[in-house]
Order: sequence, then C-alpha cells, then structure tokens
Amino acid sequence: MVVKKISIIIPVYNEIHTLEKILEKVENSQMQQLEKEIILVDDASTDGSRKILERYKQENRYKVDFHAKNMGKGAAIRTALSHITGDIVIIQDADLEYDPDDYNELIKLIMDDKADVVYGSRLSGGKPSRAFKFTHLVGNKVLTFITNLLYDSTLTDMETCYKAFKADIIKGITIKSNRFEFEPEITAKVLKKKYRLYETSISYYGRDYHEGKKITWKDGITALIALVKYRISD
Repeated sequence: MVVKKISIIIPVYNEIHTLEKILEKVENSQMQQLEKEIILVDDASTDGSRKILERYKQENRYKVDFHAKNMGKGAAIRTALSHITGDIVIIQDADLEYDPDDYNELIKLIMDDKADVVYGSRLSGGKPSRAFKFTHLVGNKVLTFITNLLYDSTLTDMETCYKAFKADIIKGITIKSNRFEFEPEITAKVLKKKYRLYETSISYYGRDYHEGKKITWKDGITALIALVKYRISD
C-alpha cells in the first residue's frame, strides 16, 4: 500500500489545559515521515478551547470544524471524516492520556499491508501505563470479553482511543453513534466485515475525574447495549 498522508482526527470538548500540548506532541511525532493532516472538531466547548480553535482556523493552521451544541465524541468523529484526505486515519483524544510517539507502530502494520485496522492496546503490556481505577479496569475487561464472545475475536482493549484505519475502510463505515458508544460500534462493524484487525502495545497516562476524565459507568452500560445491538443488526 502506498501511503503518503496521515489524517489525525481530534475531537475536542473542554480541553483547554491540554489542547495546545497535545497538538505540539502530534506536530513533533515522526509518523513514518508521512505528511500530516490534523482535523479538529470542537464539540461546543465552554472553557475557552473553542477560542483557541477559532484562532487556528483563522491562521489556516489546521482543518477545524465546530458543533453548535454538544453532541459527543462519535458525532465529532463523523464530522471530521467529511474532511479527511489522508491514506490512513488515526483517532487522537485532546487530552494527554495517549502518546503520539506510539503512532509509528500502529501505522507501520498498515503501511506494510499486514493490517487494515490497528488498535493500540493499553492492557497488553510492554509500555508504561498509569494504574487504572479498579472499576475502570473491570469495566474495560468486561466490555472487551463480551466483544470477543459476541464477535469471535481476541481483543485485549476494545475501548482504546487509539484506532488506526485505512482511510477507505473507515469512510466506508456508517457511524451512527454520537457519544462514547462509537468505540463498540466501530469495533463491531470492523469485526463483522472481517477486516484484518491487529493490536499493538501503547503507553497510557490516564486521568482521574478531578483531572478532567469524562467517561462514566453509564457509558459502560451504553457500550454494552451497543455491542449487542450491532451484533444483531447494522
């Protein structure tokens, strides 16, 4: 596969303390020397993140889009996909939980035509990982186990943010989820279509709620419903 450009999708919602730092890290990462296309979608931030993104858009520094009201991560990714022109697409949260230096290992599997989709696993070992809250770890493992049971797979971390795709594959998938249930939906559809899905170890510097973490146990219930829903129907 000839790859010249990578599109990095960054959904943003109230990340004023980390937004500029993560963009600096993305800019400085090597990414197999590929041309970078950074696409940011502000999901109606109220903390000043939107003003930063408005400035970037005026400077024509990145591709930037805005939601008039808060719709969720899945909706932001759906909006961003309408702007991509790269050969590979990778999803990056606007916090500092994930390290763009791990991109190389994800995209190399696609560039070598070994994989169509690559997930960065926080739980397969070999990279630094901040200790999870026990409840988060159990929830993640339960959701991943149910994914494997329903879709006959061997994933270790279905809920990971770091997902890399051949661009034509993710553009060919209709994303219906608006919020965090994007993760189980995209996983279900990739597995049902039998795309070559690989995992590779990544670093993880997780946040606690007082540091801005947004996902809750309610999102776990929604994810479980989505896994069952998309197993039965698209």
